[in-house]
Amino acid sequence: MPAQQKKLIFCVAGVLSFACALGTAAAIGTQVWVRGTILCTTGALLVNASGPELHKFIGEIQYGLFSGQRVRQCGLGGRPFQFSFFPDLLKIIPASIHVSVILFCTVLIIFALVGAGFFMFNAFGSPYETLHGPVGLYLWSFIACSCGCLIMILFSSEVKIHHLSEKIANFKEGTFIFKTHTEQFANSFWTILVCSLVHFLNALLIRFAGFEFPFAKSKDSGTITGAVDLMY
Repeated sequence: MPAQQKKLIFCVAGVLSFACALGTAAAIGTQVWVRGTILCTTGALLVNASGPELHKFIGEIQYGLFSGQRVRQCGLGGRPFQFSFFPDLLKIIPASIHVSVILFCTVLIIFALVGAGFFMFNAFGSPYETLHGPVGLYLWSFIACSCGCLIMILFSSEVKIHHLSEKIANFKEGTFIFKTHTEQFANSFWTILVCSLVHFLNALLIRFAGFEFPFAKSKDSGTITGAVDLMY
């Protein structure tokens, strides 16, 4: 492939990596990773609510990695409550998983920026044979993509398996019991998925630029090496 086309591909990959770093940072800063509704089962059972009456006992909840808001409905109107994960909810949430999600988000931002820098270096500079060349480009893209996948897996398990929404909804509730009515991931969560796909796309762009996967050795080189050894 001509050098100008390789430069263009590296520039595109660098811009995409930088955009992913900004997108991940924006996702961390926003409050909304999950949106849902919560049902006040205690109040609904007390009045035997059904049909249209049930809406009076359905509140809302939304939260991100650091804070969120819930609106409890128990038949007397909505009552909003702001909460913070640190330090308010540390006793009721899977803290190790939650901290791991934040840690991997930070690593994703760092390696997305590193990858963007090396893509630009390979486009306009003189790449070295090791970490500045194809090996490094594959490595940074692989680490960033892996971090994005781990973020989605860990956060999904925290929400679905550990029932994070219900734990938040029942925080400091002694009388009423809340159950998750509906639950869906918001745009910030899907931003991580897009970033993971972009880093996987960057790896394909490196291959499209003409660089073989660095850990695979061609059979021809092995044959030539063997012939040289026989000569000596």
